[in-house]
Amino acid sequence: MREGENIRQVAELGVNWIGMIFWDKSPRNVTMIPTYAGIIPDRGSDIGSFRAKRVGVFVDEMPQNIITRVVNYKLDLVQLHGHETPTLIRNLRRTLDPDIRPGVQFIKAISVGGCNDIATYKDYTDCVDYFLFDTKCPTVGGSGSQFDWSVLEAYDGDVPFLLSGGIGPDDAERVRNFHHPKCIGIDLNSRFETEPGLKDITKLKQFLEQLK
Repeated sequence: MREGENIRQVAELGVNWIGMIFWDKSPRNVTMIPTYAGIIPDRGSDIGSFRAKRVGVFVDEMPQNIITRVVNYKLDLVQLHGHETPTLIRNLRRTLDPDIRPGVQFIKAISVGGCNDIATYKDYTDCVDYFLFDTKCPTVGGSGSQFDWSVLEAYDGDVPFLLSGGIGPDDAERVRNFHHPKCIGIDLNSRFETEPGLKDITKLKQFLEQLK
């Protein structure tokens, strides 16, 4: 997301995290350095009765650029969606926490086409806080396509994960029926947009109400 008012409207629905993409090949790329309060409320400030955290999404980005975005946008979490190595993630954490961004957390996206892709997580278990299982596609996410969630039965790790990949307004029942002890949430993106980077508040609200 990148429009301040749209971000505030989504946060008021009670979502946990707000995502901002920093990848120049994405139509959702955040290109400006905003006045911080202009894009999202200050850290710790109430948004209705809820406090949303900020996630920065990066794809094979230079470490210094990630650090700069964490500082400028006061990111709470860094989501790495490319071919980042465990060593790079460990170095980023040591650089940011605690001196620059205390408590910053890391998400590693795993692209899933089948059962064999799940095992990729084993390389990252000691350096990330969460995984995000997404649909394998040429566009590095945001395709609106789904994968067969049953392959996640092969995930036997201890790191919590988010379910992603083309979840849309008609998938509330499917999400309710998905069960895995390490699944802590879902990622809602392209199928809830009116245009890239702009969320449809009505669709999101209806979907969240259906999940309850």
